[in-house]
Amino acid sequence: MSLMESLGEVFNRNRALREMLDWELMTSTSERIYLKVMALNTVIDFVSRTMSTMQVKIRDETGKIDKNWDYILNVRPNKDMSAGDFWQAFFYKLLDDNEVLVVLSQDNQLLIADDFVRTEWALYEDTFEKVTVKDYTFNRRFQMKEVIYLRYNNDSLERFTKGLFDDYAELFGRIVEVSMRNNQIRGTVKVNHTGTVSGEKDKNGKTINEKLQDYINKIYKSFRTSSVAVVPELNGFEYNEFTNKTGVTNQSLDELDSLKVSLMSDVARAIGVPPALIKGEMADLQYNLDAYRELCIKPLTKKMTDELTKAFIHKNDYDKGKTLTVQNVLPRDPLKLATQIDKIISSGTLTPNETRALFEFEAVDDPAMNRYYLTKNYDTLKGGEEANDEGTSN
Repeated sequence: MSLMESLGEVFNRNRALREMLDWELMTSTSERIYLKVMALNTVIDFVSRTMSTMQVKIRDETGKIDKNWDYILNVRPNKDMSAGDFWQAFFYKLLDDNEVLVVLSQDNQLLIADDFVRTEWALYEDTFEKVTVKDYTFNRRFQMKEVIYLRYNNDSLERFTKGLFDDYAELFGRIVEVSMRNNQIRGTVKVNHTGTVSGEKDKNGKTINEKLQDYINKIYKSFRTSSVAVVPELNGFEYNEFTNKTGVTNQSLDELDSLKVSLMSDVARAIGVPPALIKGEMADLQYNLDAYRELCIKPLTKKMTDELTKAFIHKNDYDKGKTLTVQNVLPRDPLKLATQIDKIISSGTLTPNETRALFEFEAVDDPAMNRYYLTKNYDTLKGGEEANDEGTSN
């Protein structure tokens, strides 16, 4: 008898083995896509909310503010969005898609494009076609000088987060599986019966096995959904639970939370946000705010200033002194820096108006505000005798 014939005879004799081989063993790979969405949304939304407070000021050579663009840029960019909502959506798309395009409609509305096709040229301006906003597609070609176009230039973020999320998703899935196994209810049902259980059906159309399965399902549902479950004890039917109630340390939810926080911290560092700010920690708050301002907000503000200047100020007007500034993004509180302000002015380093500009205040039209001041503490000594007298005085 050959080996295959021997195995076939074993399978034919062992009914339980035959039935077991018919079962489908399911395996699943945990895909925690929501981890990526949660981490990116939390960090990107944090930055975009910070940038949503920005105000754009366009001034001519005399310092007068352009009122027409001031309303569009700082009050109502389009008919559907306020300035805060518009700039928040603008920077969210910039960080999430690595680029963002804004076009100006014929009725002077600033619209954020949902989709577009960019054609790059070596010696000419790049152009944008098939620009789509919501369900409307423009039937024209936009040149670079006609649009507001920003690139975040952080292609490494997508490559970094892709590998990072894959590792974290697998680890997170394993922790969840272990936690579920540690808290799983395991049990067996022992049924004593004589004779062979046939496949004959009763008047309700159910076999003995089917009725037994229905009863087991009722018991399982009672244990699963009720805090207090009472089931009848029947002769020949014995339920045994093998859940290990002692000696097992259940997986703490704190470890899952720590894993999520660690993921958000890695994403925050890649964007330039101190993780302590994302987690809401108050320790070293001012230090973290200063780092956030320098590493994340300042580069975005610089990009925005350069692009808006290109879009709204012609070179000839720029040469004449027309300027554009982006301000009110994470502004410093002058009251908290009063001592430093006094030192800057009293040491003759800056004029009062120059100091006001550091805090984004308008210059005061007063000649005294444009003078340099030097207190006696910083005056030079007039002679050796005065120096000696001061040094020997009691």
